[in-house]
Amino acid sequence: MTSPQIRIEPPFGPTDKPRERGVPLSVRLRAWAVRGAAALAITLALLALPFFLLVRSAVWLHDRGVGTAWLPLAGGVLFTGLLLVGYAVVTTRMISGTWRLPRYAKRVLLGITAAFALHGVLFLSANNAKSGDVRDGYRQVHPLLRVATATLVLVDRELVVTDASRTLDDYRRMGLPPNEASLHFGQPNGWVHAVDLRTIGRKRWQNGFMGLYFWSMGFQTMRHRGTADHLHVSLPPRRD
Repeated sequence: MTSPQIRIEPPFGPTDKPRERGVPLSVRLRAWAVRGAAALAITLALLALPFFLLVRSAVWLHDRGVGTAWLPLAGGVLFTGLLLVGYAVVTTRMISGTWRLPRYAKRVLLGITAAFALHGVLFLSANNAKSGDVRDGYRQVHPLLRVATATLVLVDRELVVTDASRTLDDYRRMGLPPNEASLHFGQPNGWVHAVDLRTIGRKRWQNGFMGLYFWSMGFQTMRHRGTADHLHVSLPPRRD
């Protein structure tokens, strides 16, 4: 006599997941949305981190009195290059299972970082300068402030530098008393330590983001309101 076969049906279908059985679709959609938003936020943070590190570490080194204008920038380039190497190592590990990079990879990543910083120092589009005179005066601005401005232009194409280097004659033409303490004048190190950025005709959130960006990078910001409304951004004094 054979015993009857007993068939046990699973409590859920072949394509169902045990954890999701009985969970309303709206709840699952919210969970997926939260996970998607978290993944997007992490991705954006990882993309922004190298740019933040480049500028913030350079300003930090400058603030601590490390070298001249170029040495802090070189330090920022080095730190950022090392971060990119770390990104590459982790990516290589995830794809191929090895922690080793090609010999040339480190030099390439460091070169890309240095090229970006050099481009920020040397180039300002005519679309981002109020006039040709402002663009010419911008070349006298401290390299760290120029790199920071160039980095912001990547996400704020409407940014406009309205003033950079000034002379006593500029104050006379504007009908203002000369301010010899102004950071728009050349400082003892030979560089201008301030720029003015347009705020008129821009959305409030754009101006708010612009101020928050420079503040987070270690610069001093001041909103000058009135007919010549603008954001004044300056490099803080060094701690010599």
